[in-house]
Amino acid sequence: MSNHEIQKITDQFDDITLVKMNTKGAFTSPVFKKWPPNSMQAFVDDLCVTEGDCLLVSIGEWRNACTVLGKARLAYVEALKEKAAHLYDDDAFCFAWIVDFPLFVINDDGKLESAHHPFTAPHPDDAELVYTEPLRCRSQHYDLVLNGEEIGGGSIRIHDSKLQRYILDDVLKEPSSQLEHLLEALSMGCPPHGGIALGLDRLVALLCGAANIRDVIAFPKSFGGKDLLSGAPCAPADAELKYYHIKVEEPQEETTKEG
Repeated sequence: MSNHEIQKITDQFDDITLVKMNTKGAFTSPVFKKWPPNSMQAFVDDLCVTEGDCLLVSIGEWRNACTVLGKARLAYVEALKEKAAHLYDDDAFCFAWIVDFPLFVINDDGKLESAHHPFTAPHPDDAELVYTEPLRCRSQHYDLVLNGEEIGGGSIRIHDSKLQRYILDDVLKEPSSQLEHLLEALSMGCPPHGGIALGLDRLVALLCGAANIRDVIAFPKSFGGKDLLSGAPCAPADAELKYYHIKVEEPQEETTKEG
């Protein structure tokens, strides 16, 4: 790819900078000007950077940086495929388990929230970190990926009532009183349990080589969210409302009188 083509793809992402190592072993970018020399050398050694190599760099919050760099990587892969570059076997099915997700993350309000859901069990090796350093605690959440596409995900659930109550009340600051039925059931000796849900439509699309997941869905919704087969959503008939004892009242417009 030419420098112009590389830069054109990079410019699609606001949080990414394209840098290149020149013949003197230095990077042609102001991004690294304030880096200490020892940190720069460690950076070069870790990535095995040599003269003429180009790097995509994103500086910022770790999760956001990983997300934008992942999108950029996919954009470059698509661009190279258009040039008939042979990057991988198109007929291969490559599976991967993604594990060691964090149990908690910080949301936009600066508060802790569950990375998966509040019933996900902590990693056995990190169980004590729930009480001391929750952000360092890994979870027993897992995703199944095929050829770079997530086709399934699940987790091992918390089966300890005291731990579940602590996570809700003390870590997430969510009132456990609304889940007393669950906590009571856990206290009765619930065994360890978990599960996984597969995205069947996505899996079939990959197996068939479909360009769009809608091609393998029997009755896909329109882009407006309408089911063309059943006509849903639509206004229910009066007979249906009566059968289910539902009464619909339209909001009345307020009228103002001048005088």
